[in-house]
Amino acid sequence: MDLTYLAQENTGNPLLNIAVFVVFIVVTMTVVMRAGKTTSEASDFYTGGASFTGTQNGLAIAGDYLSAASFLGIVGSIALSGYDGFLYSIGFFVAWLVALLLVAEPLRNVGRFTMADVLSFRLRQKPVRVAAAVATLAVSLFYLIAQMAGAGSLVSVLLDLHGTTEQAIVVAVVGVIMTAYVLIGGMKGTTYVQMIKAVLLIGGVGIMTIWTFIAVKGGFSTLFNDAISAHQVYIDASPDVAYAAEDIMKPGLKYGGTLTKQLDFISLGLSLVLGTAGLPHVLMRFYTVPTAKEARKSVTWAIVLIGTFYLMAMVLGYGAAALVGPERILNAPGGANAAAPLLALDLGGSIFMALISAVAFATVLAVVAGLAITASASVAHDVYNNVLRDGKASEEETVRVSRITVIVLGIVSIILGILAMSQNVAFLVSLAFAVAASANVPTILFSLYWKRFNTAGAVASMYTGVIASLVFIFFSPAVSGVPSAMFPNADWSWFPLTSPGLVAIPLAFLAGIIATLATKPDNLDHLAAEMEVRSLTGVGVEAPVDH
Repeated sequence: MDLTYLAQENTGNPLLNIAVFVVFIVVTMTVVMRAGKTTSEASDFYTGGASFTGTQNGLAIAGDYLSAASFLGIVGSIALSGYDGFLYSIGFFVAWLVALLLVAEPLRNVGRFTMADVLSFRLRQKPVRVAAAVATLAVSLFYLIAQMAGAGSLVSVLLDLHGTTEQAIVVAVVGVIMTAYVLIGGMKGTTYVQMIKAVLLIGGVGIMTIWTFIAVKGGFSTLFNDAISAHQVYIDASPDVAYAAEDIMKPGLKYGGTLTKQLDFISLGLSLVLGTAGLPHVLMRFYTVPTAKEARKSVTWAIVLIGTFYLMAMVLGYGAAALVGPERILNAPGGANAAAPLLALDLGGSIFMALISAVAFATVLAVVAGLAITASASVAHDVYNNVLRDGKASEEETVRVSRITVIVLGIVSIILGILAMSQNVAFLVSLAFAVAASANVPTILFSLYWKRFNTAGAVASMYTGVIASLVFIFFSPAVSGVPSAMFPNADWSWFPLTSPGLVAIPLAFLAGIIATLATKPDNLDHLAAEMEVRSLTGVGVEAPVDH
């Protein structure tokens, strides 16, 4: 098979693709600007004035959560790794049950703007808020890198850009547009874009799912058999490939064989299942509804929408394997991330591909905007206002610091996104989940459910989680030592797992327990009691907290 031809496969009409993108950006930017006119106070900028219903917020949560990783990364993973690729979507989905059962309502009842509001409620404010801000920035940055890489892959496929310089320019443009969305619209504008995007994404994926079954002229068994046949063709043309075509239907193609790979899978699963309960940009969504009841309703809606999406993503993944084939996917700009756009091209031609890709692009913009809002709120509300200014900063100052943070974050994420362009975005997001699960989840659970927990335990747990996960990622095969790493020509890896969760999460729990038991209580028992009442009942949610 001539792979040179495949690498240069026509990916539609670039001018048409650009036109659809421009129309989509103009429409969503108009929505953002109209919403931005009502953004005058800090509460508007951060939480949209808590004015959204549970159904609206459920749509927005789905829009926030169904990122480039969900659409581009998981479809690509399933197309190339089969069953093991589908495990990403299982992990992402099951994680919602943990978030619903353990943290959604208590967080809404206790907090106001950010995760740090909850963590510092019954602890000493300043050290906890700084630690929470560091954790939030670390998680947000990893998530942003994944979205930037996804955007670079997507637009590179659309415009058939194979050079790294052109792809880097694309990532930079996405970063600039994202920054503009947040600066203009705040949380209200971002939420409306996320709602629009959720409807379009789930609708588009639904059409692609039906179309895939029509294209293969059968049901699931036909789809799976066609995917196996396509992999067989690829294996026959590639003598260095060492797996059987039937392996895409079995566990272990990606995470099987050696003990290290099996432990890596356990580590990935642990990170995905616990990570959602610690994602700052998802947790912040619970503050955009007026009551705890609406928070529960929004998570229920999110579970239905997200679960439906991931079932359809499985069909698209095997559909991409069957109809596009592993060769074209691997040789397209963006590699595995190109599977979904190429499937859209094969199903409906250039116009359909442009429409689906515009929706995917909106997915990236909406998620990135939500992340930027969260990170900027953490810096401005937690660090600037509550730590540096002792809660005395004006609303104008706080929002100004937020906007500056968004600009700085945009620049940093562009640089790191360019470095990570060759990585599967689902994998990059799993690293963000690992950091969130390590840095935030132990402290959230201890704060809500352990009366003895104190400030020393919270700070130790968060810093241990952040530092351990970042160190293990930096010295893992994800960054160096293998051809698929961010730095393939260097090798400083000594940590064998690509996902750090298996080690970093227990370390963070342990650090919180040891530091709490080894130090004196904070003597803030009245706040611990108040937090328990608020978290369970919602009584006194609007009342200020007196430290």
